[in-house]
Amino acid sequence: MSSMPGVPNQKSRVSDTPLEFIVEYLSKAKDIADSNVNVPEELKNNLQKALDMASGLDSYLERMTSQESEPLSELYKKTVCHDWDQAYKEGKTKFRLPKECITGHVEGQVLKMFVHMCKAKRILEIGMFSGYGALSMAEALPEDGTLIACELEAYLMEFVQPIFDKSPHGKKISVKIGSAMDSLKELAEAGDQFDMVFIDADKGNYINYYKFLLDNNLLRVGGVICVDNSLYKGRVYLQDSKDENGLALRDFNESVSKDPRVEQVMIPLRDGITIVRRLPPSLATCTMNRVTNDDVFRGLRGKPILDRLRLDGKVAYVTGAGQGIGRAFAHALGEAGAKVAIVDMDQGKAEAVAEELTHKGIPSMAFTADISKPEDVQKMVDAIVAKWATVHIACNNAGINMNSASEETSLEEWDKTFNVNLRGTFMCCQAAGRVMLKQGYGKIINTASMASLIVPHPQKQLAYNASKVGVVKLTQTLGTEWIDRGVRVNCISPGIVDTPLIHSECLKPLVQRWLSDIPAGRLAHVTDLQAAVVYLASDASDYMTGHNLVIEGGQSLW
Repeated sequence: MSSMPGVPNQKSRVSDTPLEFIVEYLSKAKDIADSNVNVPEELKNNLQKALDMASGLDSYLERMTSQESEPLSELYKKTVCHDWDQAYKEGKTKFRLPKECITGHVEGQVLKMFVHMCKAKRILEIGMFSGYGALSMAEALPEDGTLIACELEAYLMEFVQPIFDKSPHGKKISVKIGSAMDSLKELAEAGDQFDMVFIDADKGNYINYYKFLLDNNLLRVGGVICVDNSLYKGRVYLQDSKDENGLALRDFNESVSKDPRVEQVMIPLRDGITIVRRLPPSLATCTMNRVTNDDVFRGLRGKPILDRLRLDGKVAYVTGAGQGIGRAFAHALGEAGAKVAIVDMDQGKAEAVAEELTHKGIPSMAFTADISKPEDVQKMVDAIVAKWATVHIACNNAGINMNSASEETSLEEWDKTFNVNLRGTFMCCQAAGRVMLKQGYGKIINTASMASLIVPHPQKQLAYNASKVGVVKLTQTLGTEWIDRGVRVNCISPGIVDTPLIHSECLKPLVQRWLSDIPAGRLAHVTDLQAAVVYLASDASDYMTGHNLVIEGGQSLW
């Protein structure tokens, strides 16, 4: 893909993209018109306007596109300054590599944006050249993401590795040297699969790479293939073209457009990028006698399993969301698509978490409430309904724990613990439940505890343990009573959660005792609980009610 920004010196270099050819032809036409006194001024003016519009586009795109990173900038300069002809003459490369083939600034940022948009974790690149495109895409991958680049020229790996080593994203890239088709066969044999594939290699083999990717499931369903040079100097649509590469790409484009397994769009950026998306399987593309046309095949209501976990359009609240487990639940529900009300006794903490969600683009609101007070609970639900019209997900997480030996537990401690942990949870269930029962849909998720199953030790917490047993029985009762009216009620019982408070020197012996009781060998992290709350809040858990979902690293088994 040509990447030279703008066309400020068109006469000094060879045109490579459709737009550059248009500028070249307009420039020649303008020169002819200017040298001929018989050409009307109106024609000359229109030629100049067309030339200005065409010649200014590439440079404008460069200026309006996000700046490339320093490693990418260094790699670009290194590529355009390198003597590729000399490298070929010295036998370092098998083919003469024109520096104009480099993927440049705008194209690199487009590829990077595609990675973000399709949330890719695994990328395959067929044809690396200088590695600019590979590094651009790697920058958008998550920390555990992987990009495999197939490249024929071993010299290119040597050329690009120093830049990869300088970038914090270079470690995500691995390069397979050799025939691209041989590499694809190895990947297929290993059962590998990719979210995104970028093809920028020998044009005559585009169709073979494409067919192999789809025929061998190297591209996952919903994954995309980005095909470079799909407009190839305009020769794919010029009828009198006899260019070998142009004709190969014309056949490729036609083949893709007729393939019922995909949908595609061609973007006229530089020398053309075609985005090809692999469609979910349909009966039209399957052999009828080997396909059972049911919800397993189609997906329930046409949704694949991960889509069924989405919470788009749902309204949720989380009590005790100013810190710890509640904060983690709020982030998880918001990331899954829900609007989230952050409820906490501490206004500052509630507002801080709401601000965190806002920074992530998640609609949120902060509300201060003491759930042991019925008037606060009702005001909370009323405020959420007033803002967002309903409540779909009630995450009743707020709770307290006041440790004391049983013989020393006061009625004040007992009542305070039960007022928050059990009475408060009941009032939240009831207030939210009234809204949900009226609309015929709702998910209530209560936070219980591993203490509902066993007596955690050596700490003494009679009131807490008894209250959490009550939360489980409350959950079971409501779960069976309301399911036939569209409301599911479940609870999560976490184990001992790792917080900064338990890392004090005086608590070290206690932590070591806990660890000796946990098969997993560590305390729970709040992030260990996030997927559970999303599952229980989603349509994927519609057949589950009254369940106590225990997440404690196996501690209750010993």
